[in-house]
Amino acid sequence: MNRKLGKKSIRSIQAAVLGLSLLGLAGCGTKEGSTAQSISDPNKLTVGEIEAKAKKEGEINSAGMPDTWANWGQTWGDITKKYNLKHTDTDLSSAEEIAKFEAEKNNATADIGDVGISFAPIAVQKGLTLPYKTSHWNDVPSWAKDDKGNYVVGYQGTIAFLTNKNLVKNPPKSWDDILKGNYKVTIGDVLNGAQNQMGVLAAAMAYGGSESNIQPGLNFFAKLAKQGRLSLTDAKPANIEKGEVPVAIVWDFNALGYANQINRNQFDVCIPKEGSVVSGYTTIINKYAKHPYAAMATREYILSDQGQINLARGYARPIRDDVKLPQDVQDKLIPKEEYKNARPIKDPKAWEKTAKTLPQLWQDEVVVNVK
Repeated sequence: MNRKLGKKSIRSIQAAVLGLSLLGLAGCGTKEGSTAQSISDPNKLTVGEIEAKAKKEGEINSAGMPDTWANWGQTWGDITKKYNLKHTDTDLSSAEEIAKFEAEKNNATADIGDVGISFAPIAVQKGLTLPYKTSHWNDVPSWAKDDKGNYVVGYQGTIAFLTNKNLVKNPPKSWDDILKGNYKVTIGDVLNGAQNQMGVLAAAMAYGGSESNIQPGLNFFAKLAKQGRLSLTDAKPANIEKGEVPVAIVWDFNALGYANQINRNQFDVCIPKEGSVVSGYTTIINKYAKHPYAAMATREYILSDQGQINLARGYARPIRDDVKLPQDVQDKLIPKEEYKNARPIKDPKAWEKTAKTLPQLWQDEVVVNVK
């Protein structure tokens, strides 16, 4: 699942990432005082109060949280049953989710979204988020949350390699292995998605780069482009199953999910040896939400023990280290030792700045070389 709709122009995508006029959408809501805005301090509410009010709202509408991504389907099933809610989702990329929140404002049709952590500060800067710290707040590492509760990572993702062994005899285990290969490598749309941008950062970090120095990553993909080996199409199950994706650079949970969906024995999944980046997807609650209590209850459930286990069943590593996973779930994940050279972003502000410039750099230094 790509969590994006249609094709956007480069200019509109860049606007979304820069947080200027996201995707060129203009605000269409003019009425004052939505339900969410009437809550003076969500963090003063007890979990019991939130859950009771959520049941009265009777509905929760999400963006970018489709059933097939990270096992959201099971989580939504649990949430709707527990709180007697009706649920709908609009499948969007991180940039498009923020654009939707900003465009609709008081006419909001989404209460909560799931965006890459590099996109979350944009939503905060635009004043689109309702802060809420769950009862598990202290169990989440500091890099994975906003101090005021505007966003919090629910699950981790680490950039991994997914290799179709029917197409590649010797699956790459490192970034250097990829450079020595003769097969096409799929990275997807770096202009639009958090997963794709983190793929570039992971390559940069493997070759001495950092959140403030993305150049080694650009150089890596420029080499592949000049060799005629870089594919910008999406690594989605339909393309993979058709044999159009020899190697994909994707989140570990997507790599495992796609492989298991098609034929696990046909694919090799690994974390690159030199290094990779650990990031995560955050929930953002819409400041203009029509069902804010249901949104807060949803965040509460996502960070609960069962919510974290549900995500792990979708191959996403929980953000809470204190949750004990059932053995059958643990056995489905990539062995922990493969993550020894993977690390989370150490300088979020530097990455936030780099992420704003990445779309243009990618276009100028990599896309122009694609054959």
